[in-house]
Amino acid sequence: MTKTAAIIGGGVIGGGWAARFLLNGWDVRVFDPDPEAERKISEVMDNARRSLPGLSDVPLPDEGTLSFHAELADAVAGVDWIQESVPERLDLKLKVYKSLQEACDPGAVIGSSTSGFKPSELQEGALRPEQIVVTHPFNPVYLLPLIEVVPTGANSAEFVQKAKDLLTSVGFFPLHVRKEIDAHIADRFLEAVWREALWLVKDGVATTTEIDEAIRMGFGIRWAQMGLFETYRVAGGEAGMRHFMAQFGPALKWPWTKLMDVPEFTDELVDMIADQSDAQSGMHSIRELERIRDNNLVGMMRALKAQDYGAGAVLNKHDAALKPGALPTLDEADLSQPIRTLARAVPLDWTDYNGHMTESRYLDAFACSTDRFMEIAGCDSDYIASGGSYFTAETHIRHLDETHAGAKIEVRTQMLLGAGKKLHLFHSMFEGDKLLATGESFLLHVSLENRRPCAPSAAIEAALARVTEAQASLPYPEGAGNAIRKPA
Repeated sequence: MTKTAAIIGGGVIGGGWAARFLLNGWDVRVFDPDPEAERKISEVMDNARRSLPGLSDVPLPDEGTLSFHAELADAVAGVDWIQESVPERLDLKLKVYKSLQEACDPGAVIGSSTSGFKPSELQEGALRPEQIVVTHPFNPVYLLPLIEVVPTGANSAEFVQKAKDLLTSVGFFPLHVRKEIDAHIADRFLEAVWREALWLVKDGVATTTEIDEAIRMGFGIRWAQMGLFETYRVAGGEAGMRHFMAQFGPALKWPWTKLMDVPEFTDELVDMIADQSDAQSGMHSIRELERIRDNNLVGMMRALKAQDYGAGAVLNKHDAALKPGALPTLDEADLSQPIRTLARAVPLDWTDYNGHMTESRYLDAFACSTDRFMEIAGCDSDYIASGGSYFTAETHIRHLDETHAGAKIEVRTQMLLGAGKKLHLFHSMFEGDKLLATGESFLLHVSLENRRPCAPSAAIEAALARVTEAQASLPYPEGAGNAIRKPA
């Protein structure tokens, strides 16, 4: 059954929440009195559709239904999750909670995107305080997995677990903050860095550009995959964290930072920072900067995914939850037709300078399809570990139409030959009904002990015989066996 989320406040954060839920198959209702809310969320959705699906190596659920509501009560009635992202004014938030709790299901989760207020402040005077919890995201909400979940004693353990489970189901990483504190965990670090950066600019030590370069060329990359303490553990060498703290601990007593002081926000300081920021990146619109940010985030997170580390491990876990049923098994597939062996969105890092899917990624996609067909036939990881596998001897690819980032592609595979040690596959890549490319692969079954061709197991031979019999009436595909065409 499709779940439904209500988004209260459709700004940058609310729009990100809407995209995260919607692209993970939830229906989404939005309430925001801003007459520009629909346009703003539409623009956020465009960026999200281009980037989020490409983080997954399996297809996301079918996109839910997005609707906009003029009345708060209509937006929240009967929904599973309510996400409040209104401006950071406590009186406004409490007023919103009063109105929505009068209309919503008592079993719904009410999450607040607040970056500063404690949950006990939000629960004060509420009709059902046990229903309200802080769920603080990070921008862009549709890409970054971290959500700080901050409850109070009024929230039952069952309620908190329910909230965490629902967040996990849409690809978030819920960080359970077990003791409420102003600004939670992550923003307290950001506040410390922000204070120090303001002093460095005010004192003329560094410009906004130089500060950003210091972060993104150095420790920012380390933090993205190891965080703070693990980075310092490595810095301690073989002796580890104890050695690092013994060596660098005394430096904490030196007057390096000004964390307890904040420079006065004079007009002069504000103008200085704004002017430097304009010089740094004013040549880009905000939407262009968002796309640049998304491109970089997707590339880094997919690199982490290959290592199953940090945010990449969260993505792999979400893929594993989505994978069952995404592609058919031998018994589930209609073997009389080409078998669906790949379904996914084209990631941002699969495109080239023309905005098209780059040539090498067609081979990636068809290689994944070959791997999936091998799995279907019984040549899976366990079989390979036992000493047998198929090696590719030859591949041909035809490029028939353009493919762009975010496109939902599907590969269907016809087996042209599956007898003895030989396996001949023909892959067709589609976007909807549009044929984008074909890939033809010839493989030989080998013994991994001596790297020589040999017959596969009896189980694999039987599986291939089933496919051979079922696909016997299929026509030989156009383009199969062709060499490179001569120029006209």
